[in-house]
Amino acid sequence: MTQLARRDLLRLIAAAGAAGVTAPMLAACDSGSSTAANTAPVRVGLLVPQSGPNKAIGDELANGFNLYLSLNGNKLGSHPVTLTVADEGAGGDVAKSAADKLVKQAGVQVMTGVAAASTMSALRDQIEKAQVPLLGTNGSPLELSSPKYIWRTCYVDNEPGQSLGQYIGQNVPGNQKVFVISDDSPSARDEVNGFVGAYQDASGQLELAADPLVVPLHSKPDTSLTQAMQQIKESGANTVFAYFADPGAVAFIKAFHDRLSGVTLYCPGFMTETALLTEQKSSANGVYTSLNYSPDLDNDANQLFAAQYRKAYDRDPSTYAMASYDAGGVLASALQLAGGDLSPQSINAAIAQIGEIDSPRGTWQFNQNRTPLQTWYLRQVRPDGAVLSNVLLSDLATLT
Repeated sequence: MTQLARRDLLRLIAAAGAAGVTAPMLAACDSGSSTAANTAPVRVGLLVPQSGPNKAIGDELANGFNLYLSLNGNKLGSHPVTLTVADEGAGGDVAKSAADKLVKQAGVQVMTGVAAASTMSALRDQIEKAQVPLLGTNGSPLELSSPKYIWRTCYVDNEPGQSLGQYIGQNVPGNQKVFVISDDSPSARDEVNGFVGAYQDASGQLELAADPLVVPLHSKPDTSLTQAMQQIKESGANTVFAYFADPGAVAFIKAFHDRLSGVTLYCPGFMTETALLTEQKSSANGVYTSLNYSPDLDNDANQLFAAQYRKAYDRDPSTYAMASYDAGGVLASALQLAGGDLSPQSINAAIAQIGEIDSPRGTWQFNQNRTPLQTWYLRQVRPDGAVLSNVLLSDLATLT
């Protein structure tokens, strides 16, 4: 069966199987049960960008969490939810003020969301002092310094690069040169270091065409990419690893497509997710990416989730929506474990007791860094019928 035929079949099966779904679609396999039924309401804060450069990601995060609630009667476990949404904005002081209002004015017992890594770094000390658990669903810097009240249902910023570094080191011929390029966004250093370290470990030697190149496209959006494209061409590299945050991802992939041919491009999957791929159009065709999720994944949880997401929002779900949807499932399990004590400290302790999660991305569980121990997947942008999609190719790695 061809890949396209398999994708079409999965969608048909998912749509049929999801008809009339009202039961929870995400569960902890080893979470146990509460000692007594408890139906007290729980106050949840959703902190996502409703304005600013990350609004598109914020919309996906809100969609994923709201989908979980709508499919479960607006409850987490047996607890009715009072949801308060606050604007992360562009991060920094705006996000800190929004989180402060969620805790002090709305009295939330738990929070979820956060799109930007810089926002998560800015919030760390505030969250730890407030002792209100936060389930981060996207922004995930490497340097969180072992928080007690911050959990992540997404990833750590070095992991997409790390998974691709292992793959390229093991699969690209040793006589081919690899060029590494990134912007100067907050996550870029983690992404590049993850790739270079894993590539060196996998290949036994560091064969880069040049030192990693940093283009200040994040801090200076008008920066030209012409010189960078010329440097890649003159290096003789056959393979490029790149990380650019949106909208830089759109500019880079278009420039790469226009100026370089015969060179294979590998990127973290965020560079071709959702709205970005729509803007990149045919320029992204053939790009390989690594991500912790694909709408193609053939498991029961994903067939149901993807079908319901398409039904609700008329598009494929993204990794952002999936991670936020998973946050709903994690909280449902935690609240069952917490029993009648819904204090933030009790909810935080209950999250630590959750075992394996049956998720659309595949089964995962929290590791010691309070981040998913999960599988990473290799995808490629290819035609899927009349549109370009991130088509699943294979598993890459499970990173510890």
